[in-house]
Amino acid sequence: MSSFIISFLVYMEACIFAGIFMYLFRKKKLIGFQLGMNISQVMGGMAALLTGVLLIQQFPFHFTLITIISAGTGLAVGGVFGLLFDYQTFITGLTNGMIVGLMAPMIGSVVEVPVLFLWFIHGLFFVSFLAIYFSIQRS
Repeated sequence: MSSFIISFLVYMEACIFAGIFMYLFRKKKLIGFQLGMNISQVMGGMAALLTGVLLIQQFPFHFTLITIISAGTGLAVGGVFGLLFDYQTFITGLTNGMIVGLMAPMIGSVVEVPVLFLWFIHGLFFVSFLAIYFSIQRS
């Protein structure tokens, strides 16, 4: 896969996560504890998964550095989304982002058809975003 496409995907994902955060920041008073915990887990996990898989496809022989970056991204995103709600949600987002960040480069390095897998995890991200959006609308 081209370097430009992967760089573009990382940039677009960062913009999407920032947009979701701004939307949730406005709606955080409507969101309960359980939904907030699920949101922090999904966002931290998806950020770590997308970052780890995309970076391991771009730089296939830098396992250690990519694992650290992926786990750090999961920690940061899960923690930031968790801080929108309360401390327990912060811890949940932090740990889930870290665990998925440790696993994502391993998954990305053994994928046989990387383009298909990238479409699959982006589809999962879109479906999970829609589920979160509709859950917020119903709360």
